[in-house]
Amino acid sequence: MIAIYPGSFDPITLGHLDLIERSSILFEKVIVAVLKNPHKQPFFTVEKRVQQIKKCTQNIKNVEVDSFTGLTIEYAKMKQAGVLLRGLRVMSDFEQELQMAHINKTLEPNIETIFLATNTELSFISSSVVKEIAKLGGAIDHLVTSDIAKDLFSAMNGG
Repeated sequence: MIAIYPGSFDPITLGHLDLIERSSILFEKVIVAVLKNPHKQPFFTVEKRVQQIKKCTQNIKNVEVDSFTGLTIEYAKMKQAGVLLRGLRVMSDFEQELQMAHINKTLEPNIETIFLATNTELSFISSSVVKEIAKLGGAIDHLVTSDIAKDLFSAMNGG
């Protein structure tokens, strides 16, 4: 079965990577799908995020990285996926994610949403927290890969 793991991944964190690694064991193929969200002001371009994720997941054979616009459920249908994968860090994530799962089910009853709980030691990590710490010059190497940390600091310094 094919699973779609959609998100903005701006940037991809160790929490995201944990979910990708764990889901790659559960599914035949996992497509990490970077959403081009017109409502968010991303730090990195979609192309850069796709490149970063490909580098981070290059050793996981059944992971594919792509980008899309529009409804996630339409993208999932196009890719013939049976599952949308969503990570849950804290209880507050659940309410919004459950609502979205119900909406998606009304749009396509044949695609399931599966929630994976983030590992406890990674549950506090979010892309927005990583960017905020990096902007203030703090250490982020325990939150993202070294390549992502370099990309963030380089971009913030005009590089």
